[in-house]
Amino acid sequence: MALPASAVRAFEPPPQPERGAPARTTCPRRHSRVEAELAASRPGSVAASVRAGPPRGVSHGFHSRPLLEKPRKASSSLAGAACAPLFALLSRGRRRRMHVLRRRWDLGSLCRALLTRGLAALGHSLKHVLGAIFSKIFGPLASVGNMDEKSNKLLLALVTLFLFAVIVLQYVCPGTECQLLRLQAFSSPVPDPYRSEDESSARFVPRYNFTRSDLLRKVDFDIKGDVLIVFLHIQKTGGTTFRRHLVRNIQLEQPCECRVGQKKCTCHRPGKRETWLFSRFSTGWSCGLHADWTELTSCVPSVVDGKRASRLRPSRNFHYITILRDPVSRYLSEWRHVQRGATWKASLHVCDGRPPTSEELPSCYTGDDWSGCPLKEFMDCPYNLANNRQVRMLSDLTLVGCYNLSVMPEKQRNKVLLESAKSNLKHMAFFGLTEFQRKTQYLFEKTFNMNFISPFTQYNTTRASSVEINEEIQKRIEGLNFLDMELYSYAKDLFLQRYQFMRQKDHQEARRKRQEQRRFLKGRLLQTHFLSQGQGQSQNLNQNQSQNPNPNANQNLTQNLTQNLVQNLTQSSSQKENRESPKQNPGKEQNDSTSNGTNDYIGSVEKWR
Repeated sequence: MALPASAVRAFEPPPQPERGAPARTTCPRRHSRVEAELAASRPGSVAASVRAGPPRGVSHGFHSRPLLEKPRKASSSLAGAACAPLFALLSRGRRRRMHVLRRRWDLGSLCRALLTRGLAALGHSLKHVLGAIFSKIFGPLASVGNMDEKSNKLLLALVTLFLFAVIVLQYVCPGTECQLLRLQAFSSPVPDPYRSEDESSARFVPRYNFTRSDLLRKVDFDIKGDVLIVFLHIQKTGGTTFRRHLVRNIQLEQPCECRVGQKKCTCHRPGKRETWLFSRFSTGWSCGLHADWTELTSCVPSVVDGKRASRLRPSRNFHYITILRDPVSRYLSEWRHVQRGATWKASLHVCDGRPPTSEELPSCYTGDDWSGCPLKEFMDCPYNLANNRQVRMLSDLTLVGCYNLSVMPEKQRNKVLLESAKSNLKHMAFFGLTEFQRKTQYLFEKTFNMNFISPFTQYNTTRASSVEINEEIQKRIEGLNFLDMELYSYAKDLFLQRYQFMRQKDHQEARRKRQEQRRFLKGRLLQTHFLSQGQGQSQNLNQNQSQNPNPNANQNLTQNLTQNLVQNLTQSSSQKENRESPKQNPGKEQNDSTSNGTNDYIGSVEKWR
């Protein structure tokens, strides 16, 4: 078998050195260097071309032999000479695949080397930058304390750890949601969860003087009894959201049954087929669309009790509730609602047993609706019921002749309506404000002793807030609703005073419970101490009985121990009473019996439980 030419050349003897070349020295490195210099000095030789490099403008490339390979040693050249015949025996396709694999391995090693060197350069640059920063910040300290290299490294490590912790914290808690990222969390106390939703101060200066009975609203609401909650819904005050909370978001023994696609829900009392809530989502508009105070007070009893005679009707308590809103925002919201086609034509406006005539209550538009009306036209209508709507719906219209404006002068009529609305609002079981959703939830829960499942949400962006008006239009709206403006100011003052009063009452109740718990724990500790003393004395008594068989002596010893225990209990109870009330009963003598003091204490403990 004939070998290839490359294999034959591999087995040939090595070439002899040229004539005139120096003999090989004992040092192989020096000999190779001398040979290389001689070869490079000859013009036109291969070594000279390799050393000179490629022509100008041509690079070696990533896989060129001068860039990637180092000068081979003798052992590597011999290994290559031995492997060359074997490589030549392979087929052409396999040799090509092995060559491609070798090129890929060289490219991967080159990428790894570049990445390693890049990271090292980046770390070196970062070290210099941090060193410059620390030299600027801690330069005086280094000059004073003569900080050594170890302290600088330790400080650099600490700062690097801090930066790493900040980056990790940003990933774990992004944005301003995390309280640790806010400076207020380190400087101010824990914020009040019932802080004012409009970001104003929780404390305010009251303008009106209300009595304790006006501020304390505690309704004895028994859902199993005959008490009924009546919701007075004023247009565009957020009443729909609040009524939805009443039927879907309240914890009840028997929750309301709400079917999909239906607005009305069945809210029955436990074990009865009778409703406890009179509102749109439970009974519908039984007294007319958005019935006011005058209509509800005359309609609700007859609707609830049906056709039964008045003497056969149970003595019910009707607890009226409502929601108020800022007059300007409510007015703009109603205008936008009318623009979309709302008319409220189904409202009855029944007063004194009859609806108003067309002369008493004219219409502001001639078509089917008032859709698309501009704000100026909406404000120019003198018969628009949107003007002072909240006062009109909360007052007793029978006091002013219902909708007949000729009964009394306008000024007197406005005064009577405003006073009636304030009185009815103050004596209502509950009212809330749209601008204070969380406080509204809190006061309702405290008033009726009923809890909601999820907290209320404050929506600061509404359709009314999207309307941009100038100062002139705002003043005109306030002038058209001057009665509502005064009523809202009164209601807001009463609402916030009730809120503060109930919060203080809760704090006092919590403080009283903590004090009772401390007394109970102290009493248990004293009781345990006295019992341990009694057990120790009884053990001594048993030992004395075993040693002294005289029964008279044992009886005397038992009496002495009992008297000592009685004196200890009496002294402790008298000292406690003197500390708590030293000046309440100055002429009363302390009780010397143990049973009375112990029974009183146990009775107080059982009462606390």
